[in-house]
Amino acid sequence: MNIIQCYAPTNDYNKDLKDQFYDRLQCPTKDLTILMGDLNAKVGIDKTGYEDIMGQYGLGERNENGERFANLCSFNKLVIGGTIFPHKRIHKTTWTSPDRTTQNQVDHICINKKFRRTMEDVRINEELI
Repeated sequence: MNIIQCYAPTNDYNKDLKDQFYDRLQCPTKDLTILMGDLNAKVGIDKTGYEDIMGQYGLGERNENGERFANLCSFNKLVIGGTIFPHKRIHKTTWTSPDRTTQNQVDHICINKKFRRTMEDVRINEELI
């Protein structure tokens, strides 16, 4: 079993540092793996090319880190939990700008695709952020 809690470099970090971070997240796919944390990755609602690891309930548009994260999940057969379950925007938002005009889903929890049925729900408790 692998349980990984991490904080990813933001979209503004240099490419080499981000590549190094994502390279370190590789795990054997036969083991149960739970990956969670502030990935600074917006995976968005467009699941084109990632239908096997994403649901239709993401938030916003994918950014560069979101593409890296989706590629990592696809390669390691990890399902992005926050995209699977239908919830109101308030229960998907993990970051809100200080002026409260921008909301993003940048924190994620993932599990191996073969264990996907064990994930019953993923939502944000707005009182905790």
